[in-house]
Amino acid sequence: MESPNSPQNEEPNEAESGAPDRPLQRLWARLLSLGIADRVLRVASALFTALLLVGVLLVLSRFYASASGSTPAEPLPAAAPTPTAQAAALSAIQKDALPAAEPQGIVPQVSVHTILPSRGRTELLTYVIQPGDTLFSIAEKFGLKPESILWGNRYTLGDDPHMIYPGQELLILPLDGTLHRWSAGEGLNGVASYYGVTADAIVNYPGNHLNAASLGDYALPNIAPGTLLIVPGGKGEFPDWRTPRITREDPASAVNVGPGACTGSYDGVMGTLNFIWPVPSRYLSGYDYNPEANHFGIDIHGEIGDPVSAADNGVVVYAGWNDWGYGEMIVIDHGQGWQTLYAHLSTVDVSCGQEVYQGDIIGTVGTTGNSSGPHLHFELRSDDYGRVNPWDFLQ
Repeated sequence: MESPNSPQNEEPNEAESGAPDRPLQRLWARLLSLGIADRVLRVASALFTALLLVGVLLVLSRFYASASGSTPAEPLPAAAPTPTAQAAALSAIQKDALPAAEPQGIVPQVSVHTILPSRGRTELLTYVIQPGDTLFSIAEKFGLKPESILWGNRYTLGDDPHMIYPGQELLILPLDGTLHRWSAGEGLNGVASYYGVTADAIVNYPGNHLNAASLGDYALPNIAPGTLLIVPGGKGEFPDWRTPRITREDPASAVNVGPGACTGSYDGVMGTLNFIWPVPSRYLSGYDYNPEANHFGIDIHGEIGDPVSAADNGVVVYAGWNDWGYGEMIVIDHGQGWQTLYAHLSTVDVSCGQEVYQGDIIGTVGTTGNSSGPHLHFELRSDDYGRVNPWDFLQ
């Protein structure tokens, strides 16, 4: 009987049984026992993927370098070439690398639709007035001065900024200036002088389409009557036929203004020359004082029927309708060369030659005449200073 300790009864190990030694298996078993096998596997996979991507990029870079005619970088020779040799080599490489038949790099896309920059307008254009438009908003829309809108349409507006209304067509000048309608017998020098410019400024302006060679004598040029000529930089004059100076000594000077003109000669109370606001409001609902746009008063806010008071003591020298856009109007002479004007009234509650005192009710706010809404158009005039800005005098 064999002893239990004999070698025949011992369990054979892997080495003795001839099984190969497997370190990776032992390492994996160790990682499993530590519980980090999955984490190590993920890290290894990420490293492998990164190495694979680097390899792909290297292959692609060599491929595109060959396709473009260049070669991978070569080790530098031991001895650097001279500048002359470098230039010659560079020239040879450029000739080989840039074949004439195929353009290199990104080829720009050429559009056959060329957009030209906008050029300055030289012709007249027509604008249809929209609701809410004013002389000043239209001027701003076209980059012009308000007076250029008036002077470009004086044959329809009559120099009155209140004459515009929705649906009306206006001529818009291409630049600041005036518009002149040619009449038979006129001379270029005289017309140009009237507007404060030279004759050549009119003749040479491209929008007028005038040929200096065929015009003949400037004193009697070959221009058809009715031709509209743009006068660049020209300045017109505003007539004073709507509100002439009316004195208590001679109020009949306004007989051509309308049926509200007074007759005779009046005497009466003199003003204090301290002017109060004629209506309760202190803000505008229309145009401000703007002589350049032929608006010599302020349009004070008011509702139809609001009372209008005399700004100072004086004598009424105009009371009634004005034919030139002011509707129902009152003018008071305050003496010492001063007078006030109240226009677009709903009612006139005074009569010619009547004495009034500061604060007396003379009428009511309205929207008669050329008015876009109820307000009081108020003017203040001095024989010494002309039609002044009421803002500077009202208290």
